[in-house]
Amino acid sequence: MKCPFCSHSETQVVETRISEDGDFIRRRRQCASCTKRFTTYERPDVNYPSIVKKDGRRIEYDRSKLLASFKLALRKRPVSTEQVDGAMERIEEKLLNLGLREVPSARIGELVMRELKKLDKVAYVRFASVYRSFEDIDEFKTLVDEVQR
Repeated sequence: MKCPFCSHSETQVVETRISEDGDFIRRRRQCASCTKRFTTYERPDVNYPSIVKKDGRRIEYDRSKLLASFKLALRKRPVSTEQVDGAMERIEEKLLNLGLREVPSARIGELVMRELKKLDKVAYVRFASVYRSFEDIDEFKTLVDEVQR
């Protein structure tokens, strides 16, 4: 594994942990040259379904896009990285368990909203306001009222 700081090719595994659900392995590594530490994750390589966008385009599932959506909604919110990782894992597990070759992007949006609602109400409202593209303030008010119940 190449060091992300100095690009040296020799690194040593300092610590290895298996996730609670056993879905991935987290490894702490230390560079032999600059001695900086970094984390790597080992996950099985699986085929996720293609995503069908609203306009009919088909794109490959991209974990980084999903994570970016979470981070944007959760910006400056008191939610840990572990909680976000758990939500990501649950969404990916649901995508795999569907057993479909293609999934509409709306389905993924609903999965994200469900996870955000559990994690943080403000992040949920942020995401939903963009995802559902409200036409007027009454739709937004209805969403906020729903969250407050």
